[in-house]
Amino acid sequence: MTAEIIDPTQHFHASTAVTPTDAARPETLAGLRIGLLGNTKRNADSILDAIGARLADRHAQVALIPRTKTQFAMPLPVELVEELIRDCDVVVIGVGDCGSCSASAVADAIALESVGIPTAVICTDAFVQPSSAMAGLKGAPDFPYLLTAHPIANLTADGVEERGEQLAAQVEARLIGSTRTVAAA
Repeated sequence: MTAEIIDPTQHFHASTAVTPTDAARPETLAGLRIGLLGNTKRNADSILDAIGARLADRHAQVALIPRTKTQFAMPLPVELVEELIRDCDVVVIGVGDCGSCSASAVADAIALESVGIPTAVICTDAFVQPSSAMAGLKGAPDFPYLLTAHPIANLTADGVEERGEQLAAQVEARLIGSTRTVAAA
């Protein structure tokens, strides 16, 4: 009996033949459509909602566009990539709190950056190794992703709000600036 190995990067091999670069950054988030791409992990959507609320408080006329990646360890489906390109100016991805979803979130961010969508991807600090390994595999070994304390699944509602507050400024800086280092929350 043979086992089939699934390559979670199979849809993006052609796009990583060249060194990926960051998408052009806006000067402000005011008036932009901010995608909040959750991955079905417990508390991920709630943290993204808390971050989105903080960003909307800081910037006028922000539209929050929540979306869900239903298979957290697989590449973004082409249809969802097309939807994000059409409907969002910037995208926040998270929260990677396991090895496969962290690596996949980094790969998704690199893919979106390569088509001109600025991203901020959030992973938990327990999964730096797979996140960095995926960045290297995708040709962007220094790709900046944001870190938050692991785990997120057991956070209370107050803990989720606090985590969103802690991450919002880092997400904002990544979306409008060129943060080139891994940042810890």
